[in-house]
Amino acid sequence: MLLSSSVSFFKKLKKNNNRDWFAKNKSRFKELEFEVKVFGEEVKNRLNEFDNIDRFKLFRVYRDIRFSKDKTPFKTHFGLYWNRIKPHLRGGYYLHISPNNNFLACGFWDPNPKDLYRIRKEFLYNAQRFRKILKSNKIHSIWGELKGSQLKTAPRNFDKNHPNIDLIRNKQFIYKIQYSDKEVLDKKFVNRVEHSFKVIRPFLNYMTEILTTDENGESLF
Repeated sequence: MLLSSSVSFFKKLKKNNNRDWFAKNKSRFKELEFEVKVFGEEVKNRLNEFDNIDRFKLFRVYRDIRFSKDKTPFKTHFGLYWNRIKPHLRGGYYLHISPNNNFLACGFWDPNPKDLYRIRKEFLYNAQRFRKILKSNKIHSIWGELKGSQLKTAPRNFDKNHPNIDLIRNKQFIYKIQYSDKEVLDKKFVNRVEHSFKVIRPFLNYMTEILTTDENGESLF
């Protein structure tokens, strides 16, 4: 199975993360890269049955080591990203394949200041719909709790005693599912990926609604 081969390859690369070893095994890597691209396109096609994805991206294996203390030249994982059509849809879907560190993720890792302010203003006025999503049994049973870093206190010009301050303090809005190597290697893993992404759509759609409207609820497009 292709993901099985990928996990096995990266286990070896972790032990031999140098240019000489990679050069000798580059043809094998290119085979795996092609197979993972096929997997990514399959997921893209499935996502487009219920969402609008314009492209699939497989991140490069080469690390940018110019400003890093870690000078190992290669990543030891595949990173796959499915981008929702912008600007009308926000967010996307990510899959990380690496020995003992496999996960799905979606959400908003580093929202720009304008987006973050817009989200916080929405929570200032009304967070009932968002809290309903957070409490959804369907989402919680698969994705668990919303994750992400928070400010220690209220953002500037926001009341620290506001009833939604727990949400307003968020700097990130991330959902993540961790998988064992065994789970990733299961032949039905692609079905789990599809189902998990389908379940999380209400979260992405709600955030899209916020980020594509102004504070009066008027469309920006």
